[in-house]
Amino acid sequence: MKAHYFWRGVAMAMLTALVAAMAPAMAADHLAPRQRMLFNDGWRFHLGDPDGNSAPYLYDIRPDVRQSADGKQADAMPEEAVRVARGQVALLKPWIMPTGNAFIKDPAKRYTRPANGPALVAPFAQAGFDDHSWRSVQLPHDWAIEGPFLTTGPYGGMGRLKTWGPAWYRKTLTLTAADQGKSVFLDIDGAMAYSSVWVNGQLAGGWPYGYNSFRIDLTPYVKAGADNQIAIRLDNTAESARWYPGAGLYRNVWLTKTAPLHVGHWGVHITTPQVSRASAQVAWQVTLDNDGNTPAEAELTTQLYALDDHGAISGAAVATVVTPRTPVPPGAGAVLHGAATIDKPRLWGPLPTQRPHRYVAVTTVRSGGRVVDKYETRFGIRSLRFDPNAGLYVNDEHIPIRGVNNHHDLGALGAAFNLRAAERQLTLLQEMGANAIRMSHNPPDPQLLELTDRMGMVVVDEVFDSWERKKTPLDFHLIFPDWHEQDLRAMLRRDRNHPSVVMWSVGNEVGEQYTGEAGADIGRKLAAIVHEEDPTRPTTNAMNWAQADMPLPTTVDVISLNYQGTGIRTLPGKFPMFRARFPDKVILHSESASAVSSRGEYQFPVPGVTSAAVRPGIGGDPKTMQVSAYELFAADFGSSADRAFAALDQNPYTAGEFVWTGFDYLGEPTPYYGARSAYTGIFDLAGFKKDRYYLYKSRWRPEEKTLHILPHWTWPERVGEVTPVHVFTSGDEAELFVNGKSQGRLKKAPYAYRLRWDYVVYEPGEISVVAYKDGKEWARSSVKTTGAPAALEATADRGVIAGDGKDLSFISVRVTDQLGATAPRASNRVRFTVEGPGELVATDNGDATSFASFQSPERAAFNGLALGIVRAKPGTAGAIKVRVTADGLRDAVVMVHSTVQASP
Repeated sequence: MKAHYFWRGVAMAMLTALVAAMAPAMAADHLAPRQRMLFNDGWRFHLGDPDGNSAPYLYDIRPDVRQSADGKQADAMPEEAVRVARGQVALLKPWIMPTGNAFIKDPAKRYTRPANGPALVAPFAQAGFDDHSWRSVQLPHDWAIEGPFLTTGPYGGMGRLKTWGPAWYRKTLTLTAADQGKSVFLDIDGAMAYSSVWVNGQLAGGWPYGYNSFRIDLTPYVKAGADNQIAIRLDNTAESARWYPGAGLYRNVWLTKTAPLHVGHWGVHITTPQVSRASAQVAWQVTLDNDGNTPAEAELTTQLYALDDHGAISGAAVATVVTPRTPVPPGAGAVLHGAATIDKPRLWGPLPTQRPHRYVAVTTVRSGGRVVDKYETRFGIRSLRFDPNAGLYVNDEHIPIRGVNNHHDLGALGAAFNLRAAERQLTLLQEMGANAIRMSHNPPDPQLLELTDRMGMVVVDEVFDSWERKKTPLDFHLIFPDWHEQDLRAMLRRDRNHPSVVMWSVGNEVGEQYTGEAGADIGRKLAAIVHEEDPTRPTTNAMNWAQADMPLPTTVDVISLNYQGTGIRTLPGKFPMFRARFPDKVILHSESASAVSSRGEYQFPVPGVTSAAVRPGIGGDPKTMQVSAYELFAADFGSSADRAFAALDQNPYTAGEFVWTGFDYLGEPTPYYGARSAYTGIFDLAGFKKDRYYLYKSRWRPEEKTLHILPHWTWPERVGEVTPVHVFTSGDEAELFVNGKSQGRLKKAPYAYRLRWDYVVYEPGEISVVAYKDGKEWARSSVKTTGAPAALEATADRGVIAGDGKDLSFISVRVTDQLGATAPRASNRVRFTVEGPGELVATDNGDATSFASFQSPERAAFNGLALGIVRAKPGTAGAIKVRVTADGLRDAVVMVHSTVQASP
């Protein structure tokens, strides 16, 4: 079944239940021994420190930034770290470091918490502080997306949105008397960045890296039967990223309560060492923690269940295994093992040729004859094999990687993770034929991996963009020496049960490519950590400079090349060199293309090349900061899709590609750093398809009758001028007609992926194309000259949404002429109004140069299109009317219905 048909048929109930379903442990009822609850509501938020003085709250001393890194070439050599004099400044680092102790293998290297708290009375952390003037917010929350945009100076690389500066969040945690003796944890899926967590005025811990998930043990600081004050301070820095990092508590926060004896944090690891369609062996190890003061004896029962397409348990247990009683000393842990064989397993595999079936392991812990914990772990049964001559095999089927890179922001929604927005992106990618995602360049929100598991996409999970050398003055290199082991092990333990993850990447274009054996030594240490935590998947490290004869490529299992395979600038492609040096390793195009374009913007003249860098008058206009949509242009270090396709086809042993990028993203706006967002997406920032979408679809879904013509045919100023026509089709030849007159029939040449008529003279009317495949007619399409803008047309991607305040409907708006055709150059200002139990969340138009607030209900259409994002008010049901208006145009109205599920 094709991916887009399959997933459009999934019931809405699946979405509303997904957040709860993906939690590794769930309470079935109020008697469940473990409680895991979303802790997202009722927060108060404030920008800035008490009296504007941040010095007492610093995690560590930071280098002075004397020159911005904004706008430098994305493939510039990372630099050596700046040495900083520590002095006698009081810092919070000694109280933060012990938070990561569970992820440091050598006990001798773990950190001891100082006997007393820091010599600091933090007013914002005190229970008696009056925060009523603070803003009320719901998590996930990205405060930076509200702007305003920075229209001058640097920070184009970070999206021209201010993401830096201290911010505080406060929330009351009420515990009952029944919580006495329980272990209480705060689980944070992501906080940007340098978090410090305060409980009842005491510093409980924190985590510097803004992309990792982490746990804070609240138990020593909270009181049962009382209100407890939680305060979280974040302190993201300027010059900390090459893209928009977002800000705030931008992912879910959870409250977990357990008995003293319980399954540890991310404490179940499941593997499938033997897999066939006849039977599969499932093995697991369970880490138990005893937080109590007395010895405990644990008995473990593990039951395996199949899950249906909605993620719910289906049928009886397919296996039940009881582990003998095991002593667990106080203040210590134990690791227990088990295994079972499943006959005729339902295998997990990527769409469209396989199905993403999944299972759940329910781990029940008993002590003293009673259940003390129950923990659920979702997993998939599948085999992986990596062949140096072909690439990836899943369940013995060759899976050519047709993937994209994606940054973590969700366009107009910013970095605040939203399940529906992420699902929409993956659905659009699957419709194009993509089957893989590379997480660029950090651990993702765990819900994104739940989606890739359920939707059948393979994943390269990546942890770092830098090691000890810096790309921007205040990036991760500042904390890498202290935190690389904790961050890497944390990501691995959190994500290793996801069947969609097929590979671990320990770095991206790191500066240690340039430091020979010293850099390779770091690479070897990181790879060793991966193999310790998960010996079932290979390691990789994306390289854009390291050569085949250098030491760094020897440190990983899979060779991942960014742009080098196709060739950077004037350098030839390096696939053959790496193949000769590493004949037994898989070679992957981890970043391919980096083509750039502005949707619907066509510039003339059109050079007769396959791929070119953007230059004034050749692919780009520095005045408008728009890039031609003929899809022939790329970043200086990249290439067009056509050139990347040829490199892969000429080196068929390669495993496939991850295109840079699937979607435009905030920041890194090559080639114009005066803009707000990238130009590299196959989709623009609003999720509208660029012409390049059809080029990829014609390659990745050759069975579909794709036929796409560009440019549009509304050029009143170009009558009589040469206006090239290009065609993207899954056919192998086509004939072009202008107002019924043939312009010739062309056939694709070897290693050519488009058909182009470069000397067509523009005249108003209609251009039409008939495509052929194997000599037979394959598809027909046409483009007509449109009239003046006359009306608006609005469509909702989903007409029914959950009334939970989280589910979204994306409203696409077209400016049309009198006959209903899209006016391809229209820039009319459109206005969104919402009536009923709904509200407008954000708007966009996909224009990288637009500095209109994403929260504005008005914005100009960009080349005929605009987007509104609507949600229902929490707990409300009914009809939501979305009206779109523009001066001089007919209004458009679209209806969206919200539903509320009855409580069980």
